Amino acid sequence: MPLNAKLRSPENLLLAMAFIMPLVFSVWMAMLNNFVIEQASFTGVEIGILQSLREVPGFLAFTAIYVLLFIKEQRLALLSLGLTSLGVAATGYFPSVIGLYLTTVIMSVGFHYFETVNQSLTLQWISKDKTAHFLGRALSVKSIASLLAFGGIWLLMEQFAWSYQATYLLFGSIALIFTIALALSFPYFAPPVEQSRRLILRKRYLLFYALTFFSGARRQIFVVFAGFLMVEKFNYSVADVSALFMINYVFNWLFAAKIGQFIGRVSERNVLKFEYIGLTILFILYGLVENANIAAVLYVIDHLFFALAIAIKTYFQKIALPEDIAASAGVSFSINHIAAVVIPALLGMVWIVNASWVFYIGAGFACCSLLLTLFMPFAPSLNVEFRTKEKALVEQVL
Repeated sequence: MPLNAKLRSPENLLLAMAFIMPLVFSVWMAMLNNFVIEQASFTGVEIGILQSLREVPGFLAFTAIYVLLFIKEQRLALLSLGLTSLGVAATGYFPSVIGLYLTTVIMSVGFHYFETVNQSLTLQWISKDKTAHFLGRALSVKSIASLLAFGGIWLLMEQFAWSYQATYLLFGSIALIFTIALALSFPYFAPPVEQSRRLILRKRYLLFYALTFFSGARRQIFVVFAGFLMVEKFNYSVADVSALFMINYVFNWLFAAKIGQFIGRVSERNVLKFEYIGLTILFILYGLVENANIAAVLYVIDHLFFALAIAIKTYFQKIALPEDIAASAGVSFSINHIAAVVIPALLGMVWIVNASWVFYIGAGFACCSLLLTLFMPFAPSLNVEFRTKEKALVEQVL
């Protein structure tokens, strides 16, 4: 049934897709560690390999620019969302090492193509002065979807004793139906500026590339190893992990839009400096923690820092040529996943020797990001990508 014309705006399409993706992906993520340990006997080695395989499509996200020669960005986003849903729906039916590797890759292709194109569409469709707030709103919407997912997992598996297979299938099917409904309800929205259809690597975006690389490395510590720590070291159940995620997303739901507004008012440089100082301390504490409750507090705080990463996207939008956004989205996702492909497998082997070392390495990544923020201008704009250019501009004025 078609939506009211007033509701069929680009912003609402972005928010609707922002709801569907975490609804299905959160189910995959929340149950994964318990599923692979209980039904596939995974160790740190296998989970590291699985997570590295999951990130290979992210590393290849730059290929989206070639797919866009044949299909529009908006349609590719919806197709990718559908593919993710199918991959999650099938996950529970392949409880073996090879089976989980295959379903993970299928899910991941859809996930990473969607995230690449969705970032591009957001930076094209939303004006610069509203982007930080909109991204905060999108985080709030994602949090609501994730809360529904985790609440559903708890209700179905703890209260009604549903199997992993049935739970994966249910949420994957719901997400697929929602995606089809969006494809039928929203019209095609033409881009404001015709996008370049070739790979772009520019010197002016060098700081953005570097921040993106270390952001990908930091993300793996949380996504792969912080969650695995909860299950392996502190024996958290599916319900326990779901409860942690629910706490995380309640905070995001309540505060993400406000954080977005705050970033819009404050320099990206200062926001990111605060994030990376906090992460350095946090990762060191992860390596030292021996109490399950303290570990849970660290996990929640860790998740809250993700909202501050909006500042990397708004920094790029301010310095980028409008026609570079689609091509640069794919390149930036590939750069983000260079570390993501390698780190889980390598640190999975480190984990077996000493799990704390993994988090100390994460602290090192955060320190590298902190150093990079020193090169960021207080007021980034077109042709003012680095602090040195900002200083030169001020000196000319004076």
